Amino acid sequence: MPNAARYDDVAGFYAAGWSDDVDDPASVRLLDLLGPLEGRRVLDVACGHGRISRALARRGAAVVGVDLSSALIEKAWAAERETPVGIRYVHADATEFGPSDATGPDGVGVFDAVVCAFGLSDIDDLEGAVATVARTLSPGGVFACSILHPCFPGGQGVSGSWPGDARYHGEGWWRADGERSTLRRQVGANHRTLSTYVNTLRRHGLWLDEMDEPEPAQEWAATRPDAARFPVFLVMRCVRR
Repeated sequence: MPNAARYDDVAGFYAAGWSDDVDDPASVRLLDLLGPLEGRRVLDVACGHGRISRALARRGAAVVGVDLSSALIEKAWAAERETPVGIRYVHADATEFGPSDATGPDGVGVFDAVVCAFGLSDIDDLEGAVATVARTLSPGGVFACSILHPCFPGGQGVSGSWPGDARYHGEGWWRADGERSTLRRQVGANHRTLSTYVNTLRRHGLWLDEMDEPEPAQEWAATRPDAARFPVFLVMRCVRR
């Protein structure tokens, strides 16, 4: 199923469930890794309904958000029309984001930073997505991303990063079945090993500069103590060489 359709079908559910509050541990750390944003040009890949895009803009960045889901992009534009913060949203496949949008006349990337918040596992073509990140970044630019930890095995009612009847090393798209994994039951996800992510980044000149495994929020962990024993989130910062 094309991932445009996956999210078009759940756009209302997704926007209602993930508000503009960015005080969850993974989002806080993601924004921290970017450093000061005032005056910087930032691309938000798989921006969805614009939650992180708006957080970036409120911190002074000039933001472009791109997403494959027309339904989510429309929600992002609706928020921009209601409360303008200067974000430009583009309905496009991030793996084919055009050079005219992403590079200057000399072919060099025009963005100081690229962000992808929990979107890489939604993109079927990881190689294409990372190539776009590398192409759009200026030399020395930063790529920061957050993902469900590839090594997270799940817990009672919480699906992990790979199917419960499969192996960690078995990569591919799958749909969660955990009763508490409300989004992934509907849209699925691509499981990839940690080494696949890191090696793909390096292949495209994105060198891992810092990584973190923030613990989940206390209220989440309190009701999922078995799952909270394991690393749940992974946040990484890479530098474009």
